[in-house]
Amino acid sequence: MEILASFDFVASFFAIALGLFVGMLLGALPGLGMIIGITLLLPLSYSMDPASSILMLLAVYQGAEYGGSISAIVLKIPGTAMAAPIMFDGVPMAENKSPGKALAYSLYGSTFGGLFGGAVLIFFSEPVARFALKLADPEIFWLSGLGLFAVVTLGGGNVSKTAISVILGLFVGTMGIDLFSGIPRFTMDSPSLLEGPNLIAVVVGLFAISEVLNMNTKNMNLSFKFEKKDMKTSLTFREMLQTVKAMFAGSFIGSVIGVLPGVGSVISSWLAYSGVKKLSRQPETFGKGNPEGIAGPDASNNATVGGALLPFLALGIPGSASIAIIAGAFIIHGITPGPQMIRNNPELINALYIGFIFTTIGMFFMGRFMTTLFAKALVTPNALLAPAIVASSLMGVYSSSGNFFDIWLMLGLGVVAFFLRKLDYSVAGFILALVLSPIIEKSFRRALVITDGDFSAFYSRPYSQVLLVIIAGMILYMFYGQIRNLMKARARKNSDKLAANH
Repeated sequence: MEILASFDFVASFFAIALGLFVGMLLGALPGLGMIIGITLLLPLSYSMDPASSILMLLAVYQGAEYGGSISAIVLKIPGTAMAAPIMFDGVPMAENKSPGKALAYSLYGSTFGGLFGGAVLIFFSEPVARFALKLADPEIFWLSGLGLFAVVTLGGGNVSKTAISVILGLFVGTMGIDLFSGIPRFTMDSPSLLEGPNLIAVVVGLFAISEVLNMNTKNMNLSFKFEKKDMKTSLTFREMLQTVKAMFAGSFIGSVIGVLPGVGSVISSWLAYSGVKKLSRQPETFGKGNPEGIAGPDASNNATVGGALLPFLALGIPGSASIAIIAGAFIIHGITPGPQMIRNNPELINALYIGFIFTTIGMFFMGRFMTTLFAKALVTPNALLAPAIVASSLMGVYSSSGNFFDIWLMLGLGVVAFFLRKLDYSVAGFILALVLSPIIEKSFRRALVITDGDFSAFYSRPYSQVLLVIIAGMILYMFYGQIRNLMKARARKNSDKLAANH
């Protein structure tokens, strides 16, 4: 009852409902997705209470994980990258049975995964936070660095370009007043940068504005059509039982992968699909409409949300790019995530725990009754979506600070991000580094002040040594992958030469 007393049901209910609606809608629209949804609603959190604002953004995250499966099943176009594995069995089931049945397995899997991830968050946050209180600045430095190494080595994509993106994010994160000396750094004599770049303007520019520019390179009158069939999203008890093992396996994989900073849902969904197929009694039916191939990856996607929140709440380290953006809501309200927050703000933590579970349940009911509406939204042409996104971005950024400088910053970063994305640089890696940069710098410099400049504190302590071993393992894995790719490319080249000679 004490926990329930700390939860504002009315404000949080409307915040969660708005977040779920926006998340499902933008998740279903190919090319948009959760990050655009979180970005567009982030300015609203400025005028809301901390719990409601954070739950609203988490609802976008949860809703978009399911919403991406709607277009993957109905249109054969994944609305989000993590929904791609759902197509393998979702599309055949939609064609052979009905889109509604395939979406039902997706919805039930997403709900199961969300509840599983919520349980992981509730039962493991405090033990992890208690352990974190034993860590000193050297361990915090390496933990934050671990998140960045994970982005570079395990996040996929071009390793060198991802590393450059991370370095740029670290640099931008140092803009503003030096916390130790009080001297302005890299502000270019602009008063608007004394407190660092406005996080909302940065995020909106990098994701929303760059996506609008990307839309303009395509057919602006493009809209997606789907053949209206039976869209009823319901399962019998027997049908649900057939996928329980797959949902549990997918949820476990998603939670574990979510805890690893920077890895995210894309990798967890593919690992879940592979793992569920190996555990299935009928692996030969995968790719032909097996319900386990839908429910397993979708459970993994939503379980990743709870897993990604765990290191963020307990250690202050975002587990994904989306969580890094949600960190903006904490920053806006002057809250620093980490073990101290869990100890000093139990009311907020309890509200987040309860709200997370309510969000998952709300996603289930909204999905049951509104999936057809979200599917119909797929016919909206880009010519209408693009100006709506720009207008919302302009209003949101200006309302967050009342500063025209931030609008120009948003537009300028949007143009830069458009070209960086075309060149395959990692915008997500940049954001993670930007959020972690103050933590890394503060822990590094404070450790040196405490030890009077003794660097041995970073490698002589037991926990630091463990973290160094993990980071070394990541680097070795990265080099192993690079060498393996080179060997495959060389073997393919030799094979092509032999074929040409014959």
